[in-house]
Amino acid sequence: MTNIGREERSGSHDRAIPQPFLDLMTSGWRTEEVDLTPAPQVEHLARRRAQLSAAFPGDTLVIPTGHLHSRTFGAPLPFRAGSDFLWLTGDQEPDGVLVLHPTATGHDAVLYARPRSDIASGAQYLDRMDGEIWHGRRRSPQEKAVVLGIETRSVDELPAVLAPLATSPRLRVLRGYDTELDGGLTAGALPVTADNTGRDALLASVLAELRLEKDEWEIAQLQDAVDATVRGFEDVARRLRPDAPTPERHIEGVFAWRARVDGNSVGYNSIVAGGPRSTILHWDRNDAVVEPGQVLLADMGIENVHGYTADVTRVLPVSGTFTPAQRAVYDIVHASRTAGLAVLAPGVEFAEIQRTCTRVLAEGLRDLGILKGGIEEVLDPETTAYRRWTLHGFGHMLGLDVHDCGHARPEFYGGGVLREHHVLTMEPGLYLQPNDELVPEELRGIGVRIEDDVLVTATGSRLLTEALPTESYEIESWLATQREAGPREPGFDGD
Repeated sequence: MTNIGREERSGSHDRAIPQPFLDLMTSGWRTEEVDLTPAPQVEHLARRRAQLSAAFPGDTLVIPTGHLHSRTFGAPLPFRAGSDFLWLTGDQEPDGVLVLHPTATGHDAVLYARPRSDIASGAQYLDRMDGEIWHGRRRSPQEKAVVLGIETRSVDELPAVLAPLATSPRLRVLRGYDTELDGGLTAGALPVTADNTGRDALLASVLAELRLEKDEWEIAQLQDAVDATVRGFEDVARRLRPDAPTPERHIEGVFAWRARVDGNSVGYNSIVAGGPRSTILHWDRNDAVVEPGQVLLADMGIENVHGYTADVTRVLPVSGTFTPAQRAVYDIVHASRTAGLAVLAPGVEFAEIQRTCTRVLAEGLRDLGILKGGIEEVLDPETTAYRRWTLHGFGHMLGLDVHDCGHARPEFYGGGVLREHHVLTMEPGLYLQPNDELVPEELRGIGVRIEDDVLVTATGSRLLTEALPTESYEIESWLATQREAGPREPGFDGD
């Protein structure tokens, strides 16, 4: 199944191809040797599928990954596998569909994947969106079965498999990834109906909830992504001019270089916010310049080669030293972060961490002369006056997605408690807008967010981002050290 149109795939504007050329292209190709080493997470993939199987005995479960999309005619955008599909299969190629077929004792898992490009039909060289001469060799279903440790068949078989199930009350489909599967326009489609909406939503929720607790392999991948991100921040610090403007585009590009050398790419659009743009929570246009004397708020993360992403924010004083006003705001946010980390442990409610971080921010806003009245008054849920200067929560789950496990039900996430092996961010922030007349003039245009990635352990928590300092004086010292070291030349050894 694919949502790329026939004309776009084949090139409807191409001139006619002579038959002698077609004949020439069907022969003379030798068989290539392929590395069939099993993926390192094979055992984890099988265990995860068993967990999902146990949650839905007797049901057929359909989990697609999605398709290529085109930026313009004949130019596919980079593909990123659906996170639930990736968590269950390890397959990062498009068009795959995982089906868990119910049995008397559980489920038989089958991955339906694209076959190799067909030489005889000309697809290998005529199909510009899918042909292997255009985009490189991919593994056959038989090869994937060996590497990923799962029975794999051609996706061409899938319509016949799904057609009899379209109206089954024991069918659950992960929606939103495969437009043809969801839309009911092709053979084997499983359209959305009033009857299956609730069933399908529960599948998405349970998948998210199963992914909340990371196994040891996932934790290692997240640490790998964090370590690469730390190197990216060092690269940025070494190129941030203390005495002249630095384009935000330049900073974004420096980090993107590291992301591509050490991982798949960035895990989300980098936020590179200089000066007053540091108060814009998701400034990712990155088309201005950061000036000496300003702060740079950089919210950036690298996705590693297995799809796990870091999410880190640091605020750097461009000239090398925070001004008194910048430091005053920064130290309030740092105190909030420290207080939140102190209570973070298994069994602690998300709401308790939020209350802890928010109280420190509110007290700091009062000390700055911004908030008026008593702390209990400004924290009153009926007013929440403090939110004018801090709109977001203390953090979110992290994993294959930067905002991981978002379909989990409230009682398992924001309305629940932390559990061992959760990985989440700690990211309080204050944003004093440059045009906010409720803020003293010297504080306007200062935005601070400090974001760390944290693993919940049996006795508390562990900072995955410990290698990047956070206290204001540590940031100044670290920045000076990076600048003294100077820019690194491009390399490929992860240094």
